[in-house]
Amino acid sequence: MALGRLLVRLLMVVASVLPASANAGLAVGFYNESCPQAEDLVLAEMRAIVEKDKTLAPALLRFMFHDCFVRGCDGSIMLISRNGKGERDAIPSYSLRGYDEVERIKAKLEEVCPLTVSCADIIVMAARDAVHLSNGPRYAVETGRRDGKASSDFDTNNDLPPPSTNIVDLKTYFSVKSLGWKDLVVLSGSHTIGKAQCSTFAGDRLYNYSGKGVQDPSLNKTYAADLRQACEAGVPDDKTLVEMDPGSPYTFDLDYYRDVYSNTSLFVSDQALLDDQWTREYVARMATAASLDEYFADYATAMTNMGRIEVLTGDNGEIRKVCGAYVD
Repeated sequence: MALGRLLVRLLMVVASVLPASANAGLAVGFYNESCPQAEDLVLAEMRAIVEKDKTLAPALLRFMFHDCFVRGCDGSIMLISRNGKGERDAIPSYSLRGYDEVERIKAKLEEVCPLTVSCADIIVMAARDAVHLSNGPRYAVETGRRDGKASSDFDTNNDLPPPSTNIVDLKTYFSVKSLGWKDLVVLSGSHTIGKAQCSTFAGDRLYNYSGKGVQDPSLNKTYAADLRQACEAGVPDDKTLVEMDPGSPYTFDLDYYRDVYSNTSLFVSDQALLDDQWTREYVARMATAASLDEYFADYATAMTNMGRIEVLTGDNGEIRKVCGAYVD
């Protein structure tokens, strides 16, 4: 089972990974001399991308999560597998968007700074700017990552927590990546922007909770009725999209936590944040008393922590001219 594999990894990494070395080789302003216009160029391209299609902001934020949680923040999500068994081919990547946009940004950077800025760093910078362009914070990002040369659908299928994950397993998934409960609850707030397919939540929340053929009893009944109208029972719907944060799906705010606190969140993994003392207390404070500035500061820290997962720096990895290179 995926979780069993994660537990084995956790035992292996806990004793060997030191927080002090987690960002070795990364630095804010890494490209100040080699490509001083890099961050401004990424922001300009992201602004044009989001102005044309606002749905790409949450898509590119999700893109970073998928890249970093699988083999680390190394751009390997971009690799194209000749045998159809790469990260892009895995089940959790089915609805992932952002490949073309990352290539677009990479091509612009190649024009001014050839073979200098990694695809891995572009993904991290694009995610930060996606948040900023959704009225969220624009925080300093560490750069200096290099690109990985391997990609496996097996890793993707095992390392990404499904939307039906409970709180115990969620904390394990994050612990394997050297992230704590606060990173979990803060990064979950990314669901304040974007939409989700009915197929990602309807079965677990509306029609077959815990395999019992019933609705999740924790789900607000009025909200559940609205969801049932959008997502029909027994229909494998990958086309109907539902707002993850009803009312402000493209504004980065605290409404997500108000949704969770009032039992109107979309995923089991969102609802699960109320099943742990520490995450529940954080949700409650963000929903009732916290300032947006406090959350923005927490979010910047959590995104920085995620951006340090298993990075390749120095002589490791490579800098690719095209992010979507072919691999066996």
